[in-house]
Amino acid sequence: MPPVQHSPGSAVDPSSRPVLAVDQGTSSTKALVICPERGVIGSGCAPAPPRYGSGGLVEADPAMLLSSVVDAGRRALAEAGEPVAAVGLANQGETVLAWDPDTGAPLTDAVVWQDRRAASVCAELAPHADMLRELTGLPLEPYFAAPKMAWIRRNLTREGVVTTSDSWLVHQLTGAFVTDAATAGRTQLLDLDTAAWSPAALDVFGMAGERLPEVVDAAGQFGVTTAFGDAIPLTGLLVDQQAALLAQSVTEPGTAKCTYGTGAFLLAQTGARPLRSRAGLVGCVAWRLGGRTSYCLDGQVYTAASAVRWLTDLGVISGADDLDRVGASVADSGGVTFVPSLAGLAAPWWRGDAKGSLSGLSLETGPGHLVRALCEGVAAQVVGLADAVAEDTGTPLESLRVDGGLTRSDLLMQTQADLLQLPVEISPLPDATALGVGAVARLGLDPAMTVERAAPRWRPKKVFEPRIGKGEAAERLGVFRTEVAALIARTPAGTDSGAGAA
Repeated sequence: MPPVQHSPGSAVDPSSRPVLAVDQGTSSTKALVICPERGVIGSGCAPAPPRYGSGGLVEADPAMLLSSVVDAGRRALAEAGEPVAAVGLANQGETVLAWDPDTGAPLTDAVVWQDRRAASVCAELAPHADMLRELTGLPLEPYFAAPKMAWIRRNLTREGVVTTSDSWLVHQLTGAFVTDAATAGRTQLLDLDTAAWSPAALDVFGMAGERLPEVVDAAGQFGVTTAFGDAIPLTGLLVDQQAALLAQSVTEPGTAKCTYGTGAFLLAQTGARPLRSRAGLVGCVAWRLGGRTSYCLDGQVYTAASAVRWLTDLGVISGADDLDRVGASVADSGGVTFVPSLAGLAAPWWRGDAKGSLSGLSLETGPGHLVRALCEGVAAQVVGLADAVAEDTGTPLESLRVDGGLTRSDLLMQTQADLLQLPVEISPLPDATALGVGAVARLGLDPAMTVERAAPRWRPKKVFEPRIGKGEAAERLGVFRTEVAALIARTPAGTDSGAGAA
């Protein structure tokens, strides 16, 4: 597929013109037209579902990813009914593909972040795991991009370039060959201290001779695209979870956010200091702006909305909008414990080979008990991530800012506040990722603008306070953690065959 044709743009007034913010996600692409005075004035969405297969396969059609970006952006612009000054693009982070840099044609399907087939690569490189963690901040795990890139080179093709999906999309839109520092930090090929490609890491993965994209700031001038109609400069690039971090004004150490999408992702700011987590989290780049790098700690729950989809496919509920109604039919989980590790356990356990488990079932167990147990399972894992942040930073969180589609569930959010024993502040818009990349697009238009001015002012739509005491929360968390320990004990290490079909 050849790149979309592009042409030079014209100067615009960044203080008054809207921007187009596009979030290319795991199952769909969302786009917002954001005006600095009027807020969101247009939105669009286009599906981009991955397909699941045996052996941990999770793939997406690159042509579908590109068409979803274009379709969602055009729909948002049509709804807004006015031109924009720039476009920003957020991406999935760890999804990769091989492609021809001359023609732009994909040489493989996109291997999605949930894909587990690179487990064999990680097993082979296990002696280098400690060195890689110290160098890049990331554990050696199939979730990250480099193992997938190496797997593609060993099993699919040696031709072209192999990159994260953002580089291919940007090339299609503008012809540029770049990736932002935060996305590069999701590969396990970036030196965490210098925010530059690491020759040592490249050598470990057998990629020393690879042509890699230029690592750029999140905000800048990255080319011009006509994919959405008139020529528009591309001025913002940022990986999805870091974009959500920025949108929720989590810009200072001691603050954190969690996004509840296909998975749940908690990020906490650490400022200008890169941390190597000792509690099972990931140390990574939050963003690089004006040549200055900010860092964060990152923890993942692999299945959140994807576990809801699993319950939906079983006919327990009709969809995510049904969680509260079905969950309200019972007072509690009825003794059911659900570890929803349907695509493996991520931080802080890093056991991608783990399967999900349901325990405590009886003849009285009904759909409401399963829904409540699912909400507790997701929320308990997020509590584990928050505890790990406190251990690494020495400072407990005082609240948690949240976004994503599942924040529409009052049951899940109340469960989260109860188990976390902290206020849970709900984003006024669930699409915080798009808001964040819109902010960096505005910074790319006006380098003199501050991050605080570019990011939307944080005003939670709703705040959930804990309704149970610390003792009950600790008891419920203890039951869940006991079940996780039993699950891990039943799963011999090194048996990762990929649970990605959740």
